[in-house]
Amino acid sequence: MALPPDFLDELRARTPLPGLIGRRARLLRSGRNWKACCPFHNEKSPSFHVYDDHYHCFGCGAHGDAITFVMQTEGASFMEAVERLAAEAGLELPKPSPREAERERQRRDLHGVLAAAAEAYARRLQAPEGAEARAYLARRGVSKASIARFGLGWSGDGRGGLVAELANQGIATEQMEQAGLLRRREDGSLAEAFFHRLMFPIRDRRGRVIAFGGRTLGEGQPKYVNSPETPLFAKRRALYGLDLARDAAFRGGRVVVVEGYLDVIALDQAGRGERPAFAPVAPLGTALTEEQLEEIWRLTPEPVLCFDGDAAGARAAARAVELALPRLSPERRLSLATLPPGEDPDTLIAKGG
Repeated sequence: MALPPDFLDELRARTPLPGLIGRRARLLRSGRNWKACCPFHNEKSPSFHVYDDHYHCFGCGAHGDAITFVMQTEGASFMEAVERLAAEAGLELPKPSPREAERERQRRDLHGVLAAAAEAYARRLQAPEGAEARAYLARRGVSKASIARFGLGWSGDGRGGLVAELANQGIATEQMEQAGLLRRREDGSLAEAFFHRLMFPIRDRRGRVIAFGGRTLGEGQPKYVNSPETPLFAKRRALYGLDLARDAAFRGGRVVVVEGYLDVIALDQAGRGERPAFAPVAPLGTALTEEQLEEIWRLTPEPVLCFDGDAAGARAAARAVELALPRLSPERRLSLATLPPGEDPDTLIAKGG
C-alpha cells in the first residue's frame, strides 16, 4: 500500500540515526555529527558519516535514511523496514481507506499544479513583461544562476493569464483554488492570488513546490504575501530554502536562520561552492515557530540565528530564544549572530562580501 509522505517523515523524525546505526557500527563523534567504519564494506579508517536524517559513506557511496539502512543491513523489503521502525517508534501504520486514498491522490495532483505554476511564473520572468522584476533582482545582486536555483518568477498582471495557461494543460480552476493560486472574492468569483509580484516558490524538504511567496515591486501593501493554508502548506511548518539547505548542511555549510527570502538567496549565493559556507533558511514572514525550530534542529544541532540589525530583528531573536530555551540540550544548541544597526544579511554581504 502507498504510505502517506507525512507518516514517513514522522517515522524518520522519530528514529534517531546514531542510535539505529550504532547497533551495527562503533560511532565516534565528529564535530556536529558522527563517523564510523562503514558497515557495508571493509575499511580501516572511518569514511561513513552519520547525520541527523541520513548517512553517507565517502568510500563506497552507500547513502540513505533509517528505512534504507534497515533494508540494506537486514535484506528487508520497504514495508518490512517501515513496520519494524514504526513498532520501535510507537507509531501505528496508517490504515488505507477510500477517503485517504482520495486525499493522497489530491495531494499528488496539487504538487503537479504548483509545479506547473512555478514553471509559468519562471517563463514570465524571462519574458518582456518580467523586465521590471529582472531589473530589481539585478539591483539586489541576484545572479542568473540564483534565479534558476531558487526558481524565481513573475506573476504577471493577474488578469487571468495564469488561469488560461494552466487550463490549457488540463488543470481545473477548482484545483488552482485548492493549491492557493486563486482566491475567492466576496461576490463568489475567483481571482488570481498573486499579481504584479516577484514570485518565490516555497519548497518542502524534498524540493517539491508547496506554496509561493510574492513581493510587490510598487508601493502596494503588504510588501510580501504568501499562499494561503492548503493541504500541502502549513505556514508554521514551512521554511524558505529548506531543500537547498539540507544539501548545503550535508556538505558542511553552517545553518543560518535569517528573516527574508532575499537574505537566504544572498547567503546561498555568497557561500556557494564544493564546500558551501552557509545553509540558510527563513521563516515565512512570521516569528519562528516550534515546528520550524524542530525542522532546523534536524539539519544541525547548533543553528545560528541571524536576524536584522534593527529593533524588530532584536525582538524576533528574543522571541526565538524564549521559544528555544526549554528545548535546549547537549544535542540541541543555539547561537546568535548580531548585525550592525540598520543592516541585514543581504545588505551586509552587498557591502562587505
